[in-house]
Amino acid sequence: MTIREFGSRAIPAAPWICALFGILFFLAGWFLIAKTYQNPILAPSPREVAISLIDLLRDGSLLRDWTASLRRVLIGFFLAAGISIPLALLLSAVSPVRWLLLPLVNLLRPIPPIAWIPMAILWFGIGDASGCFITSIAAFFPIFISSFSASTSIETQYLRAARCLGSTRWALLTRIYLPSSLPGIWTGLRIGLGQSWMAVVTAELIAAQSGLGYMIQANRLQLETPRVIVGMITIAVTGTVMTAGLERLSRHLFPWQHLP
Repeated sequence: MTIREFGSRAIPAAPWICALFGILFFLAGWFLIAKTYQNPILAPSPREVAISLIDLLRDGSLLRDWTASLRRVLIGFFLAAGISIPLALLLSAVSPVRWLLLPLVNLLRPIPPIAWIPMAILWFGIGDASGCFITSIAAFFPIFISSFSASTSIETQYLRAARCLGSTRWALLTRIYLPSSLPGIWTGLRIGLGQSWMAVVTAELIAAQSGLGYMIQANRLQLETPRVIVGMITIAVTGTVMTAGLERLSRHLFPWQHLP
């Protein structure tokens, strides 16, 4: 085996080794901070958090809250994607619709999702519907912006060639705009998924009686800091796994973007 071959085989393992060392350094720092304070409310140790994790898994509450949050994220995320992507393609292809609706989208976009919570409670009450609504609002704008930006960046010669060949507006949308915009759309989906998790936890802090956000808030009020950290870690791990899944799927859908 040559040095070049050895190096090419060794490189893929390097990020994982670095990530492992980063996690170990983080755990070591966390342990030192907990050892310094000796206060499980201000700075619980990794051992105390692990014990709380086991207790929450045994009584099933963590699984119930995780399932509730995941359900709201998925419903809101797919609802946002199902509306924002066709809307972005339509606005990029049809000028009158763009002139009509784009100012409204730009007007609503700066409103943070948390500002919609009072209206969500009034419209849908406390529960799944409010969480799904807030999640869809949070995911809608990143997906829409990425999709619209990608669809308006298509080379004009492609559109002119398609029109010269007699393509209808529907054919332009399905055969030109959508395929050319897929990489940008996928980027928006990844960003929107992360926004969905942030929004659902915020909504559950106020407008829900289940979910990881509700679990964090309830344990905060009871000064159960280790359980609060368990909820935070669960959100981090779930979001990371879902984002990694989208990244892995993109390697199959867009292989030309991941060439060595």
